[in-house]
Amino acid sequence: MTALGIGIVSLAMMVVLIIAGLHVAISLLLLSFVGVWLMRDNIDVALALMAQATNDSIASHEFGVVPLFVLMGLLVATADLGKDIFEVANSMLRRIRGGLGVATVMANAVFAAITGISIASAAVFTKVAVPEMLRFGFTPRFATGVVAGSSVLGMLIPPSLLMILYAFLSEQSVGAMFLAGVMPGLVLAIAFSVAIVAMAWLFPGYVGGTAAVNVPGMALREAAVKVAPVVLLIFVVLGGIYGGIFTATDAGAVGALGALALALAKRRLTPAIFWKVLVETGRITVSVLFLIIAANLYSRMLTLSGLPQFIVEWMAGLGFGVAGFLTVFIAIVLFLGCIIDSASIMLIVLPLMLPVAKTLGIDLVWFGVITVVAVEIGLLTPPFGISVYVVKSTLNDARITLWDIFAGTQPFTLIMFAVLLLIIAFPGIALFFN
Repeated sequence: MTALGIGIVSLAMMVVLIIAGLHVAISLLLLSFVGVWLMRDNIDVALALMAQATNDSIASHEFGVVPLFVLMGLLVATADLGKDIFEVANSMLRRIRGGLGVATVMANAVFAAITGISIASAAVFTKVAVPEMLRFGFTPRFATGVVAGSSVLGMLIPPSLLMILYAFLSEQSVGAMFLAGVMPGLVLAIAFSVAIVAMAWLFPGYVGGTAAVNVPGMALREAAVKVAPVVLLIFVVLGGIYGGIFTATDAGAVGALGALALALAKRRLTPAIFWKVLVETGRITVSVLFLIIAANLYSRMLTLSGLPQFIVEWMAGLGFGVAGFLTVFIAIVLFLGCIIDSASIMLIVLPLMLPVAKTLGIDLVWFGVITVVAVEIGLLTPPFGISVYVVKSTLNDARITLWDIFAGTQPFTLIMFAVLLLIIAFPGIALFFN
């Protein structure tokens, strides 16, 4: 079999192994190792390449950004800052029809700016927002759909783990990717909010609920006390990056220290909870770095096979321009989003598609935002939809089925797709701050 044939077979086997339940990183490493072995007919070459790829992949202090931002996000969740943000937003919007839903989106957007993990947002606001919406008569589908739908902001608004992963895979600046996520994240949050108010007026039977006009408003001083720590943390971390004061890694360290101080000040951090946070930080960090190592090896194997160059020449022969390429790329990502998780999609698709994007002269920062938004749609689509499963498991209410939640997320899936098209049509949305 030719090297090109081995590359093509490896792609097919990749999908089969992942669907069969093998961890994506193990699949990438196994297929890369076997692929190089077959292409070079020498197991020593395959072993040497694996060792070199492992060292080259994460031998940089820049990878410190991963555990630092993960630690910051987990400490913020422990400090119950998500609940504080929701309570303030709810107080501000309580008289608006659908205001609780908009408050959830706003709180998710702010929470995203200090966590960067969608599943953390889904878990936190399932506990905080869903019971409150159900108490005011909102339908279970709408209440859970809002939480699952708006949780995707966690992977778009910086700091975002997916943005960090894309930056490493595409050799782009983490800071540049963070900057690129700000405006699209705000546009998506606004689109969600407008849609919620529109649904509350046009489809009251689907939304249910009432404006919480009888709920006493929050005093300005109380609201300021609840919001000030969050605003300060966001300002220090993101302002430091955007102002050129910190590198992304430095900002992660400052943010983790700030989040630790807040958790201690709110007396939410016992030694047992802190140990649990540290262990979870290590688990997530190792998982992400292991994926990056596997992706690096897989990318090298594909390069040896000549498959990326073959795809470039094939698309050129078909006359595919930027629009045609993006159509094919998004279709593949949306399909994979139905069966595998976000990080896995990026690790499988990007080693093939990045060379094509470079050949077509596509701005890789803009392409990264398109990739993250398209991949995040997969968090809401059945049958995988990990955000939906997180909401279901956190809610632990037998009356609300998994398919109720999936049905509730569909309006938000359509809005995400519309925003994706908007970003493609107007690249300046993603490149506004770059």
